[in-house]
Amino acid sequence: MLTSIRKLLNSTELCVDEALCGLVRSASGLCLLRGLRVVVRSDLKNLNGRVGLVSGGGSGHEPAHAGYIGAGMLSAAVAGGVFASPPPASILAAVLHLHDAGASGVLLIVKNYTGDRLNFGLAAEQARNRGVSVAMVIVADDCAFERPGKAGRRGLCGTVFVHKLAGALAEEGYPLDKIVAKVTEVLKGIGTLGVSLSPCSVPGCLPSFQLPPGDMELGLGIHGEPGIQRSKVACADQVVNTMIDHMTNPSSQSHLLLNSGDSVVLCVNNLGALSCLEMAVVTRAALSTLEARGVVVARVMSGSFMTSLEMAGVSLSLMRVDPEVLRLFDAKTSAPAWPNLSSVCVSSRQYTVEPPALRTWAQGGDAHSEGRSDMICVLSLQRISSALLDRQEELNALDRASGDGDCGNTHAQAARAIQEWLCIHVVPGCPGQLLSVLAGLVQEKMGGSSGGIYSLFLTAAAGHLTEGLSHAGAWANAVHAGIQAMMRYQTTELGAESTRDLRARAGRASYIAAERVTLPDPGAVAVAAILRAVLESLEEQS
Repeated sequence: MLTSIRKLLNSTELCVDEALCGLVRSASGLCLLRGLRVVVRSDLKNLNGRVGLVSGGGSGHEPAHAGYIGAGMLSAAVAGGVFASPPPASILAAVLHLHDAGASGVLLIVKNYTGDRLNFGLAAEQARNRGVSVAMVIVADDCAFERPGKAGRRGLCGTVFVHKLAGALAEEGYPLDKIVAKVTEVLKGIGTLGVSLSPCSVPGCLPSFQLPPGDMELGLGIHGEPGIQRSKVACADQVVNTMIDHMTNPSSQSHLLLNSGDSVVLCVNNLGALSCLEMAVVTRAALSTLEARGVVVARVMSGSFMTSLEMAGVSLSLMRVDPEVLRLFDAKTSAPAWPNLSSVCVSSRQYTVEPPALRTWAQGGDAHSEGRSDMICVLSLQRISSALLDRQEELNALDRASGDGDCGNTHAQAARAIQEWLCIHVVPGCPGQLLSVLAGLVQEKMGGSSGGIYSLFLTAAAGHLTEGLSHAGAWANAVHAGIQAMMRYQTTELGAESTRDLRARAGRASYIAAERVTLPDPGAVAVAAILRAVLESLEEQS
């Protein structure tokens, strides 16, 4: 049965007003017009003689639009209900407030939706009747539809580019007609396309559309409208390549003309619920895809700029730039939601440096010298790797009860690294050298606290093994040294099972209520599997 998605709100009726209050109370440069959903600059005295900029639309797209109010960007923003156009009376109040503060004219920056065009247009006519110099720019940057209907292309995240450029021109004192002419010209080179892995839901309502698990929607709008194409979720590189292909397809009437050698500003916009990790992966993919096509990425914005409530998705916006447009884009602004971007060209920047010359497991030297291929060591490592890979999901499941659920994954990473190493290296005849190799390998490839613990144990143990495998006393000393180098924990099947009732004192599991942790520790289970694999190898070779 479909139900509305739970949200951390006080009420669906008051959420917009309370959100605006929270915004202006946390940003000293913003104020509210009492009784209206209109946010204005708190320093309007500095607007005297300059053009004022007003934008807005439905709520649910935060930080748009009120987050872009400040010197060098918007002067005011008008909010409607969630995904609903603001009323003309509120828009008119914003325009008149700027006029009364001494604005030489007012520019309305409007996304191309019917409700916004009608309500902002009506307010503009009413303001003109009161003697205010008003102009309106319509942003229609959507590249989704190959044959747009009567309503035309929708206004999406490219609107933020217009806020920035118009704001810079207004701050420099340009008159209203010059600002309109410049941004109208730049708008021809702005395009946006979105993709979503989930719908969103207006507070108190059902999700805007149904998207089966494993599917994604291409070309959707910012109000929860379904897109133009549904397909199975692919990897980030493939999705981004598909998006840019669609955006620049010359057979589409709404395509963005983009040629090799063009310079662009790229905006990777989180539609609401993508993790920062995913956003960084998508940003890398977008940069690589554009550069592979000969496009110069002059600047890149990555983050939440025009969201769609809790939608798990991303949009890509591209703006062709020349030196003058780039200068306006780089101009300073006090708007709280504008990122602090570098003014260095992204595509020409050297972004890697050489690490210090450290000897690692992957390099040559004694640790990888040719030696006796000891069958017991090889068999043990093979059995250990197989055992950890076989138990990957079991270890993850155990870890989810008390941690972040990746214990099996980290052990599997180590197992695969060992298998790859065995394929191209000869096992050293000296066991101490072998343990040193394994210590470096798990430290680099396994990661996490587990990688550190294993590496610590193996490093400490390696120094006590300079003789052959038959020297039992040396192995005993090595194990003792390894244990002394880390916190002691049980290392048998029985010991692993006994961790069911132990209380964690460090790590993520220490934050979990004791009564919720009723399963054996996954790390101990993994160690037990490793020792069992070694024991079986010894028994087989005996």
